[in-house]
Amino acid sequence: MTDEYETMASYLQEYIDEYHEFLSWLGATVEDVGPGTMTMALPYDDKLTNVRPGANGTPDIHGGVAATLVDTVGGLALRTDFEDPFAGGVATINLNVNYLRPATGDLTATATVVRAGSSVGVTEIVVESPTPDDGPKAVATGQGAYRLFRED
Repeated sequence: MTDEYETMASYLQEYIDEYHEFLSWLGATVEDVGPGTMTMALPYDDKLTNVRPGANGTPDIHGGVAATLVDTVGGLALRTDFEDPFAGGVATINLNVNYLRPATGDLTATATVVRAGSSVGVTEIVVESPTPDDGPKAVATGQGAYRLFRED
C-alpha cells in the first residue's frame, strides 16, 4: 500500500472502531486498500453462526454476515476513485450475493471496482474462508451497484 492508501485504511479502521457499532461488533478490519480495490476481514465467532453444526462439525457462518461484508467492502472500494476518498458518500442501489459453500472460519472479502462513473459505481466481490483440507476457498461472490455522491 502506498502512503495515501495506508492513510485511508487507517482512517476507515478508526471510523469502524469508533463510530460504526455493527461493523465493530462483527470485528471488521480493513486489511488492504489500493487503487480500485479493497480487502476487509471478519474473524470467525460463534455469535455469527447458524444454530446447527455444518458437515464438518463446526457451525457455518450465517449468510447475512457474508452479505454484510460484500456490501460494505464493495461500497468502500469505490471511494478509492474519489478525488478525496473521505468526502461525498456511497449508497447501495443493488446487491447480489451468490453463496458457493459454507463458511466455517474467518472471512476475507476483496472488492474490485468494475466501473466508477460520475454518479453510479459497480464492484465485484469475492469472499474467502479457510476450508479444513484445502486452505482458503471462495465461499461467496457478489456484485454491487452504488450511487456515488461525489464532492470532487
